[in-house]
Amino acid sequence: MAFGPAFLFSLEGRVCIQGEGSAESARETPRRLSREQLSVLISAASMNLGSMMCYSILGPFFPKEAEKKGASNTIIGMIFGCYALFELLASLVFGKYLVHIGTKFMFVAGMFVSGGVTILFGVLDQVPEGPTFIAMCFLVRVMDAVSFAAAITASSSILAKAFPNNVATVLGSLEIFSGLGLVLGPPLGGFLYQSFGYEVPFIILGCIVLLMVPLNMCILPSYESDPGEHSFWKLITLPKIGLIAFVITSLSACFGFLDPTLSLFVLEKFNLPAGYVGLVFLGLALSYAISSPLFGLLSDKMPHLRKWLLVLGNLITAGCYMLLGPVPVLHIKSQLWLLVLALVVSGISAGMSVIPTFPEILSCAYENGFEEGLSTLGLVSGLFSAMWSVGAFIGPTLGGFLLEKIGFEWAAAIQGLWALISGLAMGLFYLLEHSRRRRRSKPQNILSSEEERTVLLPNEI
Repeated sequence: MAFGPAFLFSLEGRVCIQGEGSAESARETPRRLSREQLSVLISAASMNLGSMMCYSILGPFFPKEAEKKGASNTIIGMIFGCYALFELLASLVFGKYLVHIGTKFMFVAGMFVSGGVTILFGVLDQVPEGPTFIAMCFLVRVMDAVSFAAAITASSSILAKAFPNNVATVLGSLEIFSGLGLVLGPPLGGFLYQSFGYEVPFIILGCIVLLMVPLNMCILPSYESDPGEHSFWKLITLPKIGLIAFVITSLSACFGFLDPTLSLFVLEKFNLPAGYVGLVFLGLALSYAISSPLFGLLSDKMPHLRKWLLVLGNLITAGCYMLLGPVPVLHIKSQLWLLVLALVVSGISAGMSVIPTFPEILSCAYENGFEEGLSTLGLVSGLFSAMWSVGAFIGPTLGGFLLEKIGFEWAAAIQGLWALISGLAMGLFYLLEHSRRRRRSKPQNILSSEEERTVLLPNEI
């Protein structure tokens, strides 16, 4: 895998040779971040933190306010669910036309619109109740989804361009800021709502995001590239990438499944005060945020382990979801400590599986003739965001339906079964791929030994 004509990488990405320098200098890798890389990290971290806070701030109080305005529970669920659906569609479009629009413009414009629509959400309580309020909620939520899709697609592409050798490490490290956004959003929003009313949380958070826009306009570097010839269809129809996309969707659905189901189960089963339910979710978010950088570093240092991290993470996630209830066939009594432990381990296993997927897709794309540059990075970023959005839409929708029909224990087990199938399918593919490579290498070895004999025999005679 190579990034640019001046760099040649070994298969495991450990050796880097630049130009015609000495062997000693060629083995050295820069230990300090360049100014450009540091700027990219600051921009991406600010976007992850701000966007995740904007996304999660609705949870504590918006459903209650929407009910006052005449929205039913079904409509409220659709307002939440439409975010993932439109993020999916927008990610595919922005990934395809990233080079045409420009990475920096897409990133900055996405943050600007996100801050603006967050403020608009804060004035929706002034809109007349009924269909007008509901229509405005859908419109603002869709705009927020499109703006986030633009920012995250551009961010992933810029990161992969700035850190070609450490994609997994950087993406994993930035998940800390995504986790912080998800963790800080609900309590901060709830506190501001309780203290100052409905408008203030959205206005304050929207203004914070808008203040990040001029900062990113100044520090974010611009990258330019020519449009590529390849399409999403060619990318997703590659068998390996199709299976990885299935893995991403299943893991995203596992996260999304818990949103409408876990709090109801915990309140009913363990009679916890409502304030303690957030602490249960905290175990999942923190374990994922903390473990992601570690698995990113391991994935970059030992690329040959990526595939097995991906497979093992899915299998562990499946086991954790079997234990959330637990599933009745195990005949294990439901206990709060077991539920929290399963969530913590599930967060770690999710980091183990999610982080290697981006570099795996990128590596497979280059192996199959995709050109190296922003065009391919945009396709991969858009595909990753789109598949994550599919799971984020299916998980809560299917989870709410299964919870109503068969209860949390069986619903969680079915969700875990999805992760189990994707993990086993991915593992089987890797085993078949390994066996094919061994078969191809055998004829080459036989041929090379025969050539050596032909050269050596005349000398022996």
